[in-house]
Amino acid sequence: MSEEEIQTETETEPEEVKPIAGIGTLVFGKYDATEVVCRDPGLAPYINLSTVGVPHTGGRHANAWFGKARLSVVERFTNKLMRTGKYTGKKMGALKAFESALDRMAEKSGENPLQAFVDAICHAAPMEEITRIKFGAVSQPKAVDSSPSRRLDVALANLAKGAQQGTSKSKRTLTQCIINELTKASNGDVTSFAVSKKEEVQRIAASAR
Repeated sequence: MSEEEIQTETETEPEEVKPIAGIGTLVFGKYDATEVVCRDPGLAPYINLSTVGVPHTGGRHANAWFGKARLSVVERFTNKLMRTGKYTGKKMGALKAFESALDRMAEKSGENPLQAFVDAICHAAPMEEITRIKFGAVSQPKAVDSSPSRRLDVALANLAKGAQQGTSKSKRTLTQCIINELTKASNGDVTSFAVSKKEEVQRIAASAR
């Protein structure tokens, strides 16, 4: 083999490795999680968007210390959707409803719907809550700061509850209610259930300082 052939072989650039659809960076194989920005520095380390195929881990992190921090927020939100009511235990139904909600949001805005989802979480996460402290027989409320992990938990629970409640005594589907709740919460609209609950809790905490 001549020196020129050896040089041409060493100079060839390696092929670009592209992420496999649905593994690592793409949620539902469509939406790139690497371009999503969290504007809340407290929540940013706890919002996990990495997913492998279908976001369904079967609760493998349930008994681990802070194991839920390893779960994707997409899976945690769908788990919250089926906590009570007629959606209990219907994991695939909740996943399909959330996926179709993201699809419609992407068609309407032309942007990554995961960004709206993360913005909704940031606007729905309370900064402080109240606890009750006893002094003998007298108990009084006291304002306390919420940890980032709890802030994320409360935000996801309230967003899911707001979407659930929108379907009761209404002809709207769960997908439509998820779109409605996430869109309002991402804009910080007080008519959103999650944002209104956050404002209520923070107002009570402010009076209990």
